[in-house]
Amino acid sequence: MVESRKRGSSKNGKQSGRKGGTGPAGTGGGKPDPALLRADSFTNAPKVSRKKLTKEERETLIKQQEAERKEAEKLDKVADKGPIGRWWYRLQSSPDKVSLGMAIVALGVVYGDIGTSPLYTAQTFVSGQGGLANTGRDAVLGMLSLVFWSITLITTVKYVLIAMRIDNNGEGGIFALYSLIRKHGAWLAIPAMLGGAAFLADSVLTPAVSISSAVEGLRTLPALERLFSDNGNLTLMITAVIIVVLFAVQSRGTESIGKVFGSVVMVWFAFLAVVGVVAIGGDWSVLAALNPVYGVRFLFSPGNEAGLALMGTVFLSTTGAEALYSDMGHVGRGNIYFTWPFIKVALVLNYFGQGAWMLRNQDNPAFADAESVNPFFQMMNPNVRYVAVVLSVTAGVIASQALITGAFTMVSEATRLNWMPHLQVRYPARTRGQLYIPVINVVLCVATLAVLALFRDSEHISAAYGLALTITMITTTILLGVYIWYQRKRVAAVVFTVVFLAIQVLFFAASMAKFLHGGWFTLLLTLAILMVMYTWNEGTKLERAQRRHMMPKDFMPALDKLHDDKRIGYFADNIVYLTSDSDLKRLDTDIFFSIFADHPKRARAWWAVSVQTTDEPFTREYTVENFGTDYLFRVRMRLGFKVSQSIPAYLHQIMHDLERTGELPNQTSIYPKVDADPGIGTIRYVVIHKALMPESNVSGRGALSLQIKYAIRRVAGSPVKWFGLAPYNPVVEVQPLFVSTRRPPRLTRVGQSSKATAKAKQLDRAADRPAEKAAEKPAEKVTDKPIEKTDDKAADKAAEKPTGGSPGKPVDRSSDNPAAKSGDKPTERPAGKPTAE
Repeated sequence: MVESRKRGSSKNGKQSGRKGGTGPAGTGGGKPDPALLRADSFTNAPKVSRKKLTKEERETLIKQQEAERKEAEKLDKVADKGPIGRWWYRLQSSPDKVSLGMAIVALGVVYGDIGTSPLYTAQTFVSGQGGLANTGRDAVLGMLSLVFWSITLITTVKYVLIAMRIDNNGEGGIFALYSLIRKHGAWLAIPAMLGGAAFLADSVLTPAVSISSAVEGLRTLPALERLFSDNGNLTLMITAVIIVVLFAVQSRGTESIGKVFGSVVMVWFAFLAVVGVVAIGGDWSVLAALNPVYGVRFLFSPGNEAGLALMGTVFLSTTGAEALYSDMGHVGRGNIYFTWPFIKVALVLNYFGQGAWMLRNQDNPAFADAESVNPFFQMMNPNVRYVAVVLSVTAGVIASQALITGAFTMVSEATRLNWMPHLQVRYPARTRGQLYIPVINVVLCVATLAVLALFRDSEHISAAYGLALTITMITTTILLGVYIWYQRKRVAAVVFTVVFLAIQVLFFAASMAKFLHGGWFTLLLTLAILMVMYTWNEGTKLERAQRRHMMPKDFMPALDKLHDDKRIGYFADNIVYLTSDSDLKRLDTDIFFSIFADHPKRARAWWAVSVQTTDEPFTREYTVENFGTDYLFRVRMRLGFKVSQSIPAYLHQIMHDLERTGELPNQTSIYPKVDADPGIGTIRYVVIHKALMPESNVSGRGALSLQIKYAIRRVAGSPVKWFGLAPYNPVVEVQPLFVSTRRPPRLTRVGQSSKATAKAKQLDRAADRPAEKAAEKPAEKVTDKPIEKTDDKAADKAAEKPTGGSPGKPVDRSSDNPAAKSGDKPTERPAGKPTAE
């Protein structure tokens, strides 16, 4: 049957082509008139070339292959040089491989946030204790002990040694972790969403607090002191300009940014280590703080003026630890392992140098009445302080970079989980892990400037800073504990969860002291992001509850009949639908009903196209399924992550390929077209959106989720632009999302004859019997799930019984049509139009 249809439709297609056809395209008699097609020379529509790679792509691949060849030769030589050589060979052949270039990138991308902690941690400690005069030896050693063991336990043990061993195809972060364990319980989505929302909220605050605190360091320079005192808003203006420039260069990719920043960070951490050693001044007795007893004793001692809030200050030394895990996909795990020891040693030396300076200057009258003392700058020689300020400003910019790249990674993971809209993602660098999301970049920039305008200086911003990050750390600990538990390491999972939850809950309780001083803003921002993820997830679930697919035996008869129905004119020669379904053996019901809704869309060929993004940079492949016809094609394109999605140009190539093989009948146009391709007939692109109907049987919460999801989708952008369809005037259709519909009561006819009235009453009584029985049953709890009504069959049987005047005459049962209930199953099946089932 199908083969005969193919031959018949192909023959009809050729005949209509010779006659000019009923559609907008036809071959006419003989060759097309060149005068008519001359207008094609005035449009430069994109077309594919004969080459499979551009010159730049070919050069990139050659360089990459040459570098890999040289690296392999070096490894082969090293492998023959004893145990160390063999160990290095195994390391460089594993996911933990190390390269000098990417190690420098890691310095610039990953460590910026934690590298700025020495700027304000000790300063906050001195302020919390009521001034430098109140910081005795026990206080200083206690603070240093808590800082050292917090960095060791939280950053080194939890994140570097444990969390980074758990990755999802090289990607890190809380969403990647959730993807690995979500099969173990639906409740795990709660901590994952909460932690991700808190991390993204912190990504807004970090650029504001890091850059503003560094820029404010310019006020301490004698040469600039008068300038800043005469211009109160100068610091704010400089900070805003730096933030705008920082977000503007994100499109160039983290690799190019990281190489520049990495070199600066290397100098910065070396500077931290050197000034720390100089400040210690040979008095290494301060190293006694390595004993954790000093920290625990001081935390609960009466001499601790800050009380539990001291842990909120200590927590500032660990900010940036979550960025190590989130940015793992950008730089590689091995490069973080390679660089972290250098980073930790530099941080510890600097903190201990500040502690030694505080011990020496506790009784210094010059600082007795000082309102704010920053040991970081004060422990340096005045001439060195100029260098410190310049480097700290640069470090503040780099700290912001670490959180921005982490935010890109988090959003990318959230879209894979369908917790956020599928935004346009660009890959400026050579690896897929280094990405750039334009919409998120703009949102982060605007939100950061808003925070700066609201709080105006780093002192007020720091009140809100860090609170959200404690939430992320707590939720990450929960998910890591679950992962370890299901790896059959039950004891280790319990110990890990209890120890780290105790520490981080203490951090959270201490940070809550900042709530009224700015922490409210962080939590409000976290809840806003959480609402976006939650409502998008709920809306997606409701949409999937109604989504159906059809197999060829269901849709082919109807499409075959429509294709050969000459009574209906062509809507276009080719109708192209974009679909997310990559299965070539079936068809979305959305596409099927779009073709047959209202006036059927007859075409010479229908196309359902899906696009997949591969992990390779320059993949360009496609697969076609034609179901044994010459008018229905399912196309799946596989494009590399660096390949632009020029769908119209690629689709024209596919059509020409199929025409050359005889799978697609000739569609030569006799009139010029904007796509400058007379060899292919007219093309109409159709994009289908969903809309919730008033009759949908869904709770208020579900309806609100769908409304918010559709509002977010409008703001995030349309797939029309993403796929390059805007110049081709695509048709955007809205189809109902019924989910499960409520059946409204029937209408009562008035003003009719007595005989008709008596018959209508009999029909009403027959139809109401099952409803009365159902009403006697206890009401079920209303949920978001489709409501099932078990008495529909009885109602249908009662309605089918003949009553009154015309025996055997079928009764009108339109009001009991199950289609009104499900939206998918019409009672009557017209020939050639199967249901979605």
